[in-house]
Amino acid sequence: MAASALSLTCNLSSQSHPLTKTSSYSCSLRRHFKNPNYSTNQSLICAALGNDNQHPCRVQKKLLEHLLVATTSVALSFTLFLSDVDSASAFVVTTPRKLQTDELATVRLFQENTPSVVYITNLAVKQDAFTLDVLEVPQGSGSGFVWDKKGHIVTNYHVIRGASDLRVTLADQSTFDAKVVGFDQDKDVAVLSIDAPKDKLRPIPIGVSADLLVGQKVFAIGNPFGLDHTLTTGVISGLRREISSAATGRPIQDVIQTDAAINPGNSGGPLLDSAGSLIGINTAIYSPSGASSGVGFSIPVDTVGGIVDQLVQFGKVTRPILGIKFAPDQSVEQLGVTGVLVLDAPANGPAGKAGLLSTKRDAYGRLILGDIITSVNGKKVSNGSDLYRILDQCKVGDTVTVEVLRGDHVEKIPVNLEPKPDET
Repeated sequence: MAASALSLTCNLSSQSHPLTKTSSYSCSLRRHFKNPNYSTNQSLICAALGNDNQHPCRVQKKLLEHLLVATTSVALSFTLFLSDVDSASAFVVTTPRKLQTDELATVRLFQENTPSVVYITNLAVKQDAFTLDVLEVPQGSGSGFVWDKKGHIVTNYHVIRGASDLRVTLADQSTFDAKVVGFDQDKDVAVLSIDAPKDKLRPIPIGVSADLLVGQKVFAIGNPFGLDHTLTTGVISGLRREISSAATGRPIQDVIQTDAAINPGNSGGPLLDSAGSLIGINTAIYSPSGASSGVGFSIPVDTVGGIVDQLVQFGKVTRPILGIKFAPDQSVEQLGVTGVLVLDAPANGPAGKAGLLSTKRDAYGRLILGDIITSVNGKKVSNGSDLYRILDQCKVGDTVTVEVLRGDHVEKIPVNLEPKPDET
């Protein structure tokens, strides 16, 4: 008998439907004979063999049956697999959504400036009531930014106020102990120093705040509520605003107002323009609840720059003072006059040396008003803010002409301005 060989042929057929797509396979077995003269009907030969299960033809037939079942099972499994793949592929989005140009610019700004923003933890020493152990407990936190490669960090004064120890965490989560280089309570600015490798320090680009316009985009980066670096966006809502220092109550002029969300923990963080340059320090929010209400304030970088330079160089700010204590503006208004009422002019201060009179009581307890300052160097003084604004434009050692209302007459008194005493 001539030798023969088996071959398996499979065909794939697809049927389309509006909702589904299915595929099926059909397979057939064919016998190929090596001897072309072999033409005997193989099925008749095997049928004539009866029940002889040991005959080679019968064995071959059983092998064919097993092979057919196995092949059909494999084909069916493959069909189901392809069907599942086709169904799942309908829900896969192969083309990602592309970002707009302004979105890409914002993402790039955040990625480039985040390494410059730090997280500051304010620690206070407290004694445990039961064990009497002395512990350092976090009493506040805020943000700051790297000023230079020497390790100077700039933040708000109220972020570090009352701290026994300070810790600064960089963007890579490395933490360093910080020491205070100096601070300016009147402008709510402080400078810290950390001993960190230079390759970890990324100074923030310094911009200009003199040419800002209402409506231009701004970006605030910080750590609100102790969260990791967070970006908020908005516009400049107003310029040349005035707020009071949280520490001394002294007014801070030319403040930037923005609707970029500034929450607790954002204080001390940078306010950036669309180029990624520093234009201000986020310092305060106007909100009865303490959360962002769409009205935030930033100290302009032009003001901050001069303060930081003095703090880094001298450890303090040499701001000129008159050396007086004056009455609240409401009290002067009740007297029906305009100006600043001198309550006290210590004899060792600039105003006391120049001869300005303090408010006092006579032997019968009656109030004798002191001098009322109405102008300085010819500039009108209506309230305490006006006086501070004029003094901010002066330097230590300048001699100013103070015009006062003394009783029922006006006097002009020259006063030599002196530096503000050291603060601890």
